[in-house]
Amino acid sequence: MLNDKEFLELIEGKIKEKGLKEDEIVKGVVVKVDEREVFIDVGGKAEGILPKDEFRNQEVKPGDEVYVYIEAVDSKEGLKISKKKADFELNWEKIRDAYENNTTVEAKVIGQVKGGLIVDVFGVEAFLPGSQVDRKRIRNFQQFIGKTIPVKIIKVNKQRKNVIVSRLEVLEEQEELSRQRLKELKVGDVIEGTVKNVVEFGIFVDLGNGLEGLVHISEVSWTKVDNLHELYKPGDKVKVQVLEIDPDKKKVSLSIKRLQPHPWEEVAKKYPIGSRVKGKVKKIVDYGFFVELEPGVEGLVHISEMKWGRPPAHPSEMVKEGDEVELVVLNVDVERQRISLGMKQTQPDPWAIIEEKYPVGSVVRGRVVDFDNFGAFLEIEPDILGYIHISNMSWTKRINSPQEILKKGQKVKALVKEIDKKQRILELSLKDLTPNPWEQIEKQLKPGTEIRARILRVLDKGVIVDVYDGIEGFVPVNQLQKKGSPRENYQEGEDLNLVVQKVEPRRKRILLSEREYYRRQAKKEEEKRRAKAVQEPSRVNLGEILSKELQKLQELIGGEESEG
Repeated sequence: MLNDKEFLELIEGKIKEKGLKEDEIVKGVVVKVDEREVFIDVGGKAEGILPKDEFRNQEVKPGDEVYVYIEAVDSKEGLKISKKKADFELNWEKIRDAYENNTTVEAKVIGQVKGGLIVDVFGVEAFLPGSQVDRKRIRNFQQFIGKTIPVKIIKVNKQRKNVIVSRLEVLEEQEELSRQRLKELKVGDVIEGTVKNVVEFGIFVDLGNGLEGLVHISEVSWTKVDNLHELYKPGDKVKVQVLEIDPDKKKVSLSIKRLQPHPWEEVAKKYPIGSRVKGKVKKIVDYGFFVELEPGVEGLVHISEMKWGRPPAHPSEMVKEGDEVELVVLNVDVERQRISLGMKQTQPDPWAIIEEKYPVGSVVRGRVVDFDNFGAFLEIEPDILGYIHISNMSWTKRINSPQEILKKGQKVKALVKEIDKKQRILELSLKDLTPNPWEQIEKQLKPGTEIRARILRVLDKGVIVDVYDGIEGFVPVNQLQKKGSPRENYQEGEDLNLVVQKVEPRRKRILLSEREYYRRQAKKEEEKRRAKAVQEPSRVNLGEILSKELQKLQELIGGEESEG
């Protein structure tokens, strides 16, 4: 391809200095510009006129120098000149050189015509067929107007001043080069590239031969980056490390920060796991509090790491901002730049000797500190909690809520049933402080035993009665004597005569029947009546006997009279 010096010599050789001759190129000066035309002084007291559109929207003003082609010196219209022809002649060598060497050149898209686009190559108009614009079909060519695109010159004809270019060949060449470049790269390679574009989420880097890679914003710096545009701009040279290569998608992930030592590597060395440190409470949140160990280095004490046993309801119960605290380093996450700290680890763990201090079967004293839906929490001592489930509160009573038996602040004794070191809680029992009464209940209330009990609650499905001293029994609706709704026929406080049907210790339930009681009573009455009838002697009714005999006698007398 011609260099600038050769190109200037070529121009000078084509421009004639003496006189004006047809088919030559001369240098002129713009003397006037109006809306449609540009007036050019070409010397020799000659002035030519050019249509303004020959300048392709270039700004032109009086005094500008311009090369023109002399088409006719003495025609009917006067001096005829052409800038387009001059541009073609002057740049023809460049066009031919690019064509012969298959060189990629820049072309500015200046218009759309049937079948393709008109582009400017070295100041010469060229045709870019629609089939040569892209690998895929383009429906809207207007998107290219005004843009500068890389093309290859695929056909030239000087006589017709015809130049045809292709963008498709450039794309295919770039694709092949980028494929080769992709094969050359390996994960871990450190290469230099050029920033091609800066976007909100990262930097696109030209790695050469049409291959691009992305440096995600998280891989730009070890510290947080708010605005990439303040750090990089297109054209900047940048060293990057290859993190990942996806041959199928032709994607390359890059990193800038990996070429620099991680600042938290020193932090990890300075604060090894298990070491004791001191810091100042900077901020308290619902889930813990942040501690400043040194300027720029903060750690988090999670609420679960504040005390042994049950954590506080809120961190502010134990610390306040500005407090100086002693802590233990639990973990250092270099990548995420986080330090996990513990407060409770500065004190002995009371659960280390829990089996010795509170063995299973021992009796403990505690204060009710809280409830959930199914039980109560007891504080045995600071950092040691026990839990009494409602099923472990009473042998006989069916409890729906722990508040039926206990209240907050109440001090109670309980038996240790189980030690859960993983959850750090003692499973406790109130009922196990006394013997299980159900064995005795089963002996006393055998099926068929008749009892009298008072109604405690009336339900749709039956009634609940007090059998004895808080022991409840249940009479199903189908075992009630009165038919219909229990709520309409029975009321609390009413005494019922019942028969024991079944005792269920596991379910803390005694099933009873009122109907069976009255069925028995009816049976007893019937048996009494029958017994009484058997015991009484038979009584003869003399009147009935005499009456029958007289009737027979009259019948006989009446028969004899009729015969006589």
